[in-house]
Amino acid sequence: MTDLQFAPGVLACQQIERLLAAGVIDAPPRAEGQVQPASLDLRLGDRAYRVRASFLPGTGRSVADRLTEFGMHEVDLTPGAVLEKGCVYLVPLQERLALPGDLSAVANAKSSTGRLDLLTRTVTDGGTEFDRITPGYDGPLYAEICPRSFSVLVRPGMRLNQIRFRSGDAVLGDTALRDLHLATPLVDGAPVIDDGLGFSVDLSSGDASIVGWRAKPHTGLIDLDRLGHYRPADFWEAVRTDRRRIVLDPGAFYILVSREAVTIPPAYAAEMAPYLAMVGEFRVHYAGFFDPGFGHGTPARGVLEVRCHEAPFVLEDGQSVGRLVYEAMSEVPTQLYGQEIASNYQGQGLKLSKHFAAP
Repeated sequence: MTDLQFAPGVLACQQIERLLAAGVIDAPPRAEGQVQPASLDLRLGDRAYRVRASFLPGTGRSVADRLTEFGMHEVDLTPGAVLEKGCVYLVPLQERLALPGDLSAVANAKSSTGRLDLLTRTVTDGGTEFDRITPGYDGPLYAEICPRSFSVLVRPGMRLNQIRFRSGDAVLGDTALRDLHLATPLVDGAPVIDDGLGFSVDLSSGDASIVGWRAKPHTGLIDLDRLGHYRPADFWEAVRTDRRRIVLDPGAFYILVSREAVTIPPAYAAEMAPYLAMVGEFRVHYAGFFDPGFGHGTPARGVLEVRCHEAPFVLEDGQSVGRLVYEAMSEVPTQLYGQEIASNYQGQGLKLSKHFAAP
């Protein structure tokens, strides 16, 4: 493990393979497609623990220690089990880490997970933040799962979140980001660059056609293994407007889309900032990874997973709702998003998760 040397940046798929071979990532036999261009999918283990409340272990405390305080009961996932809407579960993952001191990691929900309003965060022993794994961490990984809009059926091996590995710091400042846009346009228009690449919401339909989807409050169960199976109308209400604005209701969950078509060049990755308090009391993204090659050659718009918080909020067409933070890759990946791998959202516009049939 000590002889692994990486240039600064986000590790590419071929470098993740080296981590697996060296035992930095300890995992059972891998599933097909588990290694993505700039991340590794994490798999659920065979049991879950219903807990009274979300928690972080805190410095010097293990997740197992805290489960004795907050655990309610154990659920066997082997035959398939329902995780109920509004409840909090902790699931040991099949992968564990033994990071060297010069590598850190960050996790996030996969795109399809976020689009189901399935709050999924990674927890580590001694952790003081969700989804952030400190350099040198040696221990197990857990997924905290809280279904917010729909109850879901899960099984061992399902991949709800993913992890990226970083060597050093390779975040692009605004000057570097402007230079990159000049060399390879990152959006289809004039970029708004201020502590990242800004993006806005598209509510531009003037004929009352669909501009988004709102989760229905009382629905059936979603089996996460069933793809293209469910009728959108059974779970979602279409959002229409002929006034280029909508009113977000507190507690409601929406799928919207960015006005800008985004490109992630092959030598870069990006992460969507999940919340900007200065633009309104709502969260705009749960699954924030954009892989190298996303939108490259086929520009794709960003899908926004929006939840309004304290008060009703008027959201208008073209309103700024967040930003993309770009990072350099440590190496250009040998496989890119949308090329030779199953990429569900390349070239996307407004799109529900892969579990739903076309509207």
